Amino acid sequence: MKIKFGPSGLGPVKTAIETLQKYHELGLEACEIAFTYGVYIKEEKIAKEIGEEAKRLGISLSIHAPYFINLNSAEPEKIESSKKRILKCLEVGTWLGATHIVFHPGFYGKIDRKEAYENIKTQIIDLEKKRKELKYTPKLAPELMGKINVFGSLEEISKLVKETGCSFCIDFAHMLAREKDYRFKETFKELENEEHFHIHFSGIEHGEKGERKHLVTEEKDIELLLRNLQKEKSYTIINESPTQVKDSITSLEIKNKLSL
Repeated sequence: MKIKFGPSGLGPVKTAIETLQKYHELGLEACEIAFTYGVYIKEEKIAKEIGEEAKRLGISLSIHAPYFINLNSAEPEKIESSKKRILKCLEVGTWLGATHIVFHPGFYGKIDRKEAYENIKTQIIDLEKKRKELKYTPKLAPELMGKINVFGSLEEISKLVKETGCSFCIDFAHMLAREKDYRFKETFKELENEEHFHIHFSGIEHGEKGERKHLVTEEKDIELLLRNLQKEKSYTIINESPTQVKDSITSLEIKNKLSL
């Protein structure tokens, strides 16, 4: 079983190489670049330099696409804007050698859940077609979401994987917030044909409607996650807590303690 740990932040472009070197020294092997408020790595040359250094250091890169994405909007122009943002992430991700583009698929709004699924599925099929045409290399990874009124249950994400050929991001903190249970066994059963799992994990504050905010990751929860992983699979575990680097190091220490 191969497990890579890392934070969900690279920081500014000017210190990106230095940050990657620091992560490597700490024993981390993954980093998700947060484009959550916009794609801030804009130059191909710089992106390739960052990607080459990450590869040299054995650090797997992924991208979190901007929050302003809704593939189920009632307004067609918002859907097109959302797809442009994802395609831009795919372009920059190709320069970087990133593995996954994680994105929030959309909101139900006033649309029936089955119709919302079909709408989002149609857009992901189109994005997959464009991704292949443009020879973009990262995988599209719709994320399991943490609020009950937001598209992205385990069953919806799993169905998208099977029906569009896309990849996925399972956020177990979101799962806990949404379902009041981590559902580890159900998740690995639902996606049993997948070889690699891109995972988000952290502590989380949640209520009736789902997630409220990410919290520091408890060691007992990290251990619970690691004990539920399957030996024949590989995993990238991105930490999104307020102390994500520290929690990623703690996760690595717990993995070593468990001899995984």
